[in-house]
Amino acid sequence: MKYTTLGDTKLKVSKICLGTMTYGEQNTIEEAHEQMDYALEQGVNFFDTAELYAIPPKKETQGKTEEFIGKWFQSRKNRDKIVLASKIAGPAEWVSHIRNGSGLDKTNITQAVESSLSRLQTDYIDLYQLHWPARNTNFFGVRGIQNLKDQETQIEDSIHETLSALKDLINAGKIKAIGLSNETPFGVMKFLELAKYHNLPRVQTIQNPYSLLNRSYEVGLAEISLRENCLLLPYSPLGFGVLSGKYLNGQNPKDARLTLYKGYERYRGPNGILATQEYVDLAKFHNISPSQMALSYVNTRSFVCSNIIGATKLEQLKENIASINVDLSDEVLEAIEAIQDKYPNPAP
Repeated sequence: MKYTTLGDTKLKVSKICLGTMTYGEQNTIEEAHEQMDYALEQGVNFFDTAELYAIPPKKETQGKTEEFIGKWFQSRKNRDKIVLASKIAGPAEWVSHIRNGSGLDKTNITQAVESSLSRLQTDYIDLYQLHWPARNTNFFGVRGIQNLKDQETQIEDSIHETLSALKDLINAGKIKAIGLSNETPFGVMKFLELAKYHNLPRVQTIQNPYSLLNRSYEVGLAEISLRENCLLLPYSPLGFGVLSGKYLNGQNPKDARLTLYKGYERYRGPNGILATQEYVDLAKFHNISPSQMALSYVNTRSFVCSNIIGATKLEQLKENIASINVDLSDEVLEAIEAIQDKYPNPAP
């Protein structure tokens, strides 16, 4: 395994991060514990979760993922071996089952952290992230934005309250560092600006989608990551498994996420399918696993801190973690760029 430092902190994290959002929905507690055992054995010391999980989000399974991780900590007695990241849900009607879909104010943040700590059976979270913005903007694959309802002073007041609440939790020892998720360049810079001006906690990471099917992060956000040492924690590096090639030719494998759950077609649009076919053909021509080629590309981007991989099957997890040892030749990298030129960002 390879390791790096989380932003300006002293936290050393593996370049592969274990994503856990399927625990409690597609994965049983036994399967989840088997995955975490294996990941740790392979040197993966960075786990990512959220109060929202399991996915798809619903009241019946909300918090299950954190509960599974907490029971693993309790049974293995190894909390000190893991750098743990979690997230607070942002405001939205579709998460009304979580504190009535409320925002990122002091009351909600404090309650969310306390609830997560209880489920996780720990007294601290290493990296605490805001799952999505508390303002009117585009994320989760939404393109374009027409009307901005928030005034800048409202946004600044909201961010100031959020950062102040997080500072209190850092001072209390309940979280160590903070990060953003599903953010825009404007949002990241506003958080950094207000943190500096008011002497509040500095954002250390940005967890946004990034893959061969969605390289929109490279425009704007990548420069911020490198200049501000606020690196990316890419999620969906396989585009919900699409880049493995398992959904090509109209296939819908049994128990696969896109087979079981409708409405997750973000990476399976017409151009996404065409681009995926070419990426899969390229990998096979060079005798590389399509999944490992896609993950290796993400692993080696200079603005990436740690690549969040997930799997429902242990064999998938083994293949994905092993991507850390895959080196792509100049020929393969040039061919990847040629496909990107042909199908630029088919699935933002």
